[in-house]
Amino acid sequence: MSGGKKSLLWSLTCTAWLLMLPGQEAAQPEVMTQLGLVRGKHVAVKGTDRLVDVFLGIPFAKPPLGAGRFSPPQPAEPWKGVKDATAFPPMCLQELERTDLMKNTLDGKQQLFPISEDCLYLNIYTPTSRQKKDKLPVMFWIHGGSLAIGSASSQDGSPLSAYEDIVVVLVQYRLGIQGFLSTGDELAPGNWGFLDLVAALQWVQGNIAHFGGDPGSVTISGQSAGGAAVSLLVLSPLTKGLFHRAISQSGVSILPGMLTNNPFPIFQTIAQVFGCEGSSSAILIQCLRNKDNMIFTRNLSSLPLIPMTVDGVFLLKLPEKMFSENEFPRVPYLLGVNNHEFGWSIPLAWFSKDLENGMKKEIALNMLKNRSLIMGIPPELIHLAADVYIGNQTDPLAIQNAALDIFGDMFILQSLKFSEDLRDSGVPVYFYEFQHRPSAFDKIKPAYVRADHSAELPFIWGGPFMTDEGSMLAFPDSTEEEKQLSRAMMRYWANFIRTGDPNGEGLPNWPLFDQSESYLEFNLTLKIRRKLKEDKMGFWRKFIHEKVKPYVEGKKAHVEL
Repeated sequence: MSGGKKSLLWSLTCTAWLLMLPGQEAAQPEVMTQLGLVRGKHVAVKGTDRLVDVFLGIPFAKPPLGAGRFSPPQPAEPWKGVKDATAFPPMCLQELERTDLMKNTLDGKQQLFPISEDCLYLNIYTPTSRQKKDKLPVMFWIHGGSLAIGSASSQDGSPLSAYEDIVVVLVQYRLGIQGFLSTGDELAPGNWGFLDLVAALQWVQGNIAHFGGDPGSVTISGQSAGGAAVSLLVLSPLTKGLFHRAISQSGVSILPGMLTNNPFPIFQTIAQVFGCEGSSSAILIQCLRNKDNMIFTRNLSSLPLIPMTVDGVFLLKLPEKMFSENEFPRVPYLLGVNNHEFGWSIPLAWFSKDLENGMKKEIALNMLKNRSLIMGIPPELIHLAADVYIGNQTDPLAIQNAALDIFGDMFILQSLKFSEDLRDSGVPVYFYEFQHRPSAFDKIKPAYVRADHSAELPFIWGGPFMTDEGSMLAFPDSTEEEKQLSRAMMRYWANFIRTGDPNGEGLPNWPLFDQSESYLEFNLTLKIRRKLKEDKMGFWRKFIHEKVKPYVEGKKAHVEL
């Protein structure tokens, strides 16, 4: 054998031997995007041999620094060489005290990453087994957190991608003051966080095919504030052609206190708190642009809620007006609520009180008055609802639970009203109520808490099958019944993402939300129900029509005089 052939044989033998060594991993996945090459990593998932390619921290816009603060996002710039996409990106600026509180409510499992104003990144999860010709459906996920906290990295898309053969995109957007402060005029109209989401959707249209995704089959989805963001993206003129289905979990856009036509008074208050003085919007906004970014991470509990704005750009009119004028696309919609939305997490974030021992009626009434406007109820009228819910109860825990049910039921009412508006406009709607109390709650929440806000997330994301047990939604101690519930919910959601209909082989039928108001009840046993909380919803509809509307209109007429 010639020397050249011996050398080639030795080389091939060594290569084969190296590939068979224990611990050797397959080559890291690389994808060429429109802006440059990215290198990710392979991730395993419990219960299946299918791997997922994960790409973390891909930029979809320029860092919004300097003049970019309180400005629309600009396209990201191309890079040379290979961009490492194996580490989670920094979170957007947010109040550290609130993120710490959220971590404590999750028994320390909330992963806290560094925070930065340079945060406009997305994470992608796609099946390793995909082929170049594949066009897989895309789930575009928007995290919750009251538009003030959270990150794309709080969810792990690998189980959903592996089991259901879909591409998952998790996106970050500017939060709080950076994301939603508005001067109320063309100088800084606001909704920056929503414009970030539009930019991310545009990036998906241009790049997701390189990851095996189908730009013609994108489902926008989110939970809590992320669900509200989805409902506004549906109504925005800027998103035409960027998505094809929608999912809102425990959140829609028609909570009255979350939207405003007049943001300037709030802008003035915030400018004063941060030491900015001046008579014009231009002076004040420039002052805020010059502030060190870490000032926006301090305890901001004394500041007013930063609402979404009818800015004439992202959102042209109030949602109810757009519904009445049928000015939105008819895309299939899946949405729903949990049966104890205000059981623990939201009250703890809002009031930071000891909720395990209950409260006296006077304290409960003050709590209701302080937050009633978010639900569209004047503080002067909230005692009328309290009389119905609390009545003559004297037990502190019963009083507290009844008071929190007022918020929870108003929350449910908004989701039902939104569903009815969609249905009456000809949109296919699928509604659910999640009822199961996760067994993991036994370690971190009082026994009276049922399916709290966010309780459905570990089931939809496949928490029992996550390899990283430190992930926020990992559920390694789930029971067999909970694993089955998780797989059922994963299949329903993936079916909807694929076709706009959650139904599929081996699953109980999920009926449309029609005039009978049918919905699917998720518990360890799935059931079809009708007219969710009919009595309480009837009370609120009558209360709003007979008490709230006349009061608000009378007060408005008095002001105009």
